[in-house]
Amino acid sequence: MASCWGLPELLCEFPALSNGTLRGMRKGIDTGFRDLVRTYSDLIDTATAPLQIFLNTLEKAFTDAPWPVIMVLLMVIVWFGARRWQTVLGTFIALCMIGVFGLWEDTMITLAMVTVATFVAIIIGLPLGILMARSDRFQAFLTPMLDVMQTLPSFVYLIPVVVIFGIGKVPGLIAVVIYAVPPMIRLTNLGIRLVDREVIEAADAFGANPKQKLFGVQLPLSLPTIMTGVNQTIMMSLSMVVVASMVGVGGLGKNVLQAITNQYFTVGFLNGFALVAIAIIFDRTSQAFGKRLQKHTEVGHD
Repeated sequence: MASCWGLPELLCEFPALSNGTLRGMRKGIDTGFRDLVRTYSDLIDTATAPLQIFLNTLEKAFTDAPWPVIMVLLMVIVWFGARRWQTVLGTFIALCMIGVFGLWEDTMITLAMVTVATFVAIIIGLPLGILMARSDRFQAFLTPMLDVMQTLPSFVYLIPVVVIFGIGKVPGLIAVVIYAVPPMIRLTNLGIRLVDREVIEAADAFGANPKQKLFGVQLPLSLPTIMTGVNQTIMMSLSMVVVASMVGVGGLGKNVLQAITNQYFTVGFLNGFALVAIAIIFDRTSQAFGKRLQKHTEVGHD
């Protein structure tokens, strides 16, 4: 039968599996996946228990501590990283604004989530980045996976996470880590590979073994690039917190989601402002720290 442009129907509609076949395939995969999760549910709960304890402990510490203590601690951290009084002053003003608008506790919950997610991403990403730098074969294997992780829409991460881990803080944390870890892996790999070959040859000439070269030469010289990876991991963690609020993560992300659902412009704007303020604080601090490391490395190399 002729159809579009006078061509046969076979050339107008792409050959596809029947609805019944697709329905049966989806049902079989979904049922098998659910059965697998139910079988190993106890093992999954045991494996995620340390993350739950770590997150709850840090969140409780942030929310229960007097606000002046947390504010001073954050300003000290910012000063240590940036060494600029303008950045410290900006941090003080941003935190005061967050407190004045009643967002202090939600901000502390978000800070705890981002801190734990960044810590876990560094623990996972640093060794994988080192392995990629040391093995071209492993790099070729892992690069397509990182490409998928970085291009997959953030909402899609929630589907397998919810099916496997359910609803709650830990599933949200796992989704944030999966979304935020690729820059840490890539930039660790890049930083090590960019170390001057002459420096490596000099280390070889002095009889350094692979472990000594890694910890004494490659990692110190690649620290600025690795710090850029940490910076990007923090930024991506903050961006994912709002999406992760759909599976039970509290804090500022939950408020933004509620504002979108109920069309509360003011609530959404204020919570968005708090997220932007935190992102700017982290970004300025980590970037300044990375630049200081870069200068120190260049002086040491000269």
